[in-house]
Amino acid sequence: MEKNAVFVSLIGKIRKTNWGVYVALVVECLLLSLLSPYFLSVNNLFNVMKSLTFSGITSVGMTMLIISGGLDLSVGSMIGLGGMVTAALMEKLGVYPLFAVIGALSVGAFSGFFISVIVNKLKINSFIVTLGMLSVLRGFTYLISEGSNIFINSDAIIFLGQGYVGKVPFSVILMLIIVIIGALFLRFSVLGRQIYAIGGNERAARLAGIQVDEVRMIVFIVTSVLASFAGIVAAGTLGSAEMTAGTGLELDVIAAVIIGGASLKGGKGSVVGSLVGAAIMGVLRNGFILLGLQYEAQVISIGLVIILAVVFDSLRSGKR
Repeated sequence: MEKNAVFVSLIGKIRKTNWGVYVALVVECLLLSLLSPYFLSVNNLFNVMKSLTFSGITSVGMTMLIISGGLDLSVGSMIGLGGMVTAALMEKLGVYPLFAVIGALSVGAFSGFFISVIVNKLKINSFIVTLGMLSVLRGFTYLISEGSNIFINSDAIIFLGQGYVGKVPFSVILMLIIVIIGALFLRFSVLGRQIYAIGGNERAARLAGIQVDEVRMIVFIVTSVLASFAGIVAAGTLGSAEMTAGTGLELDVIAAVIIGGASLKGGKGSVVGSLVGAAIMGVLRNGFILLGLQYEAQVISIGLVIILAVVFDSLRSGKR
């Protein structure tokens, strides 16, 4: 009974989504619609949604990880490796596309498992571990590619990134399905509530009988698998597995999660909020293009947004 009481009290501390992020997105869209007549066009809005696909899919796992108190800086490299493994298995070894996808997702699962073992058993901060894995996974991507991009001839993989259902890009449908599943999982499953509890107070979570190491292992694996899947979709979108695919995308994903209301200290966040955060980043990039701003200004602005996101997170944590 005592364990149940502790667990219930932990769940009771889960906070509601910060609605300010939704207001920010609406205001951003209104401003861009006034500054550019092309922003609200159907084609442009679909382009914005397609640009969110990779970060949106990856942010689902990253949200769970950050809520649990962890962090994964290697997801950008995993995106590149996921697409490269899929392409190499199909085009170099003649593996059937479905099995190539399973192979790439398995690589993601092993990477997440490996990271979790080091973090859980050796008690090393996930920031340091995944910073190292960022280079390791990128190195494997270069190794498998043998110095060149691999073109994809599979219609199934191409459809993942370039296909349409009616007028809606199939990649956007995939992203929304994953976001919905992730949101329902965090909201209604026991494991989802345990993730919040661990991030909120790890010591109390252990006293409540939660297997903290096992839960974190699952979250690391889910994060890496989703990043690998995002890489497969990216390869389908580009029509080839690019050696540099996903480079720097980990920053966009983390920023999207923090902008969406999650806390780097854990215990707070939502998948839907992270998607809105990714939308804010995507709309901002699209606005820069429509307004004809120089690339240098775009990069600087995105960096400032990331810094502001971390500052706001620090302020939110200070108030709590």
